[in-house]
Amino acid sequence: MMKVTLWRQDAEILRPVRAAAQHHDARSRLFVRVEYAGSAGYGEVAPQPEALNGDAGITDVVDEVRVFVVPQLQNILEREGDLPSWTRVARFAGSRAASNPAVALLEMALLDRELRVARSSIDDLWPAIYDTPLQTTVSLIDDGDWRIDDAVARVRAKVSAAPITASALRRLGELTVPVLLDYNCTAGGDLEVIEQVRVVRGVAEVAAVEQPYAVGNVVDTARLAERLDVAVSVDEGVRSLRDVAQLVRYHAAEIICVKPARVGGLANARTIVAEARAAGLRPYVGGFFESPYARAVHTALARSCVDQPSDLSPVAVVGDGDSREVDPVADGFGVTPSAEMLARGAVLVDVEVTT
Repeated sequence: MMKVTLWRQDAEILRPVRAAAQHHDARSRLFVRVEYAGSAGYGEVAPQPEALNGDAGITDVVDEVRVFVVPQLQNILEREGDLPSWTRVARFAGSRAASNPAVALLEMALLDRELRVARSSIDDLWPAIYDTPLQTTVSLIDDGDWRIDDAVARVRAKVSAAPITASALRRLGELTVPVLLDYNCTAGGDLEVIEQVRVVRGVAEVAAVEQPYAVGNVVDTARLAERLDVAVSVDEGVRSLRDVAQLVRYHAAEIICVKPARVGGLANARTIVAEARAAGLRPYVGGFFESPYARAVHTALARSCVDQPSDLSPVAVVGDGDSREVDPVADGFGVTPSAEMLARGAVLVDVEVTT
């Protein structure tokens, strides 16, 4: 018998971050548990509240899991008499925006289960090569709380088309690490970006400008990259190997953000990172405000293939310390979602399949 359970857990972010088109003050996390033949594994993604810049909203991701992912899993189990290997799951993805995060959710759970069945760990599968530096995110759009750990090697700062305020510049001047200016597709034009870089450079080191223009607008991004004397990074515009190939073809970026949920899972993320590095780009692992569980998985991924500062730090939420979010385990990813954390969520799907 196979059992699939899907939870939704809503978390209030302790230090909210305002982006140009969204205020990150809360995040809903989806957890899936796939149990078969006495062994279970867990997956997690943390979708956007609403669809934005090509990313699906959480309702669409839940529907994708219900309508497409779980039935595919059932069909394979009935046809083959066993669960598919985690390495096959990326091919389940369709063309819908919600498909990649839904598939990534299942893939993580199946990998976790396979490692446990084999009494193996993620470090056995992906030995750590790098001590991947940490990146943290703040906002220059409001005066929200900044908490920058000493271990952070780079700061991603949310910006918009509006001029950066004097108070924000003073805060930037206190940084001792480079800053990446993240526009989230809202830059007004090349001259505006060039001027903001000039202003910020007066007080801090600028590592890069990230996602100035809309998803897929490679031509304008390439033109800006040619005019700027700092690197251009692309985030929302990276969903596939084809996207990477276009960026390379047009010389539109030096850095790319690879988010496993956005690209369809861990296998795709590793492939995209490898291809990007081979093409001379500098990829890093990004995140969507996940719990310590998915962050631990992403840390293992990053340390196996990424040397650039990445979004691996724990995301502080209101109520931290009230109950454990993860429990240590000897195999799998080294941690597992705690029963206490899952109990705080709502069960959205609970399916049993007898074969």
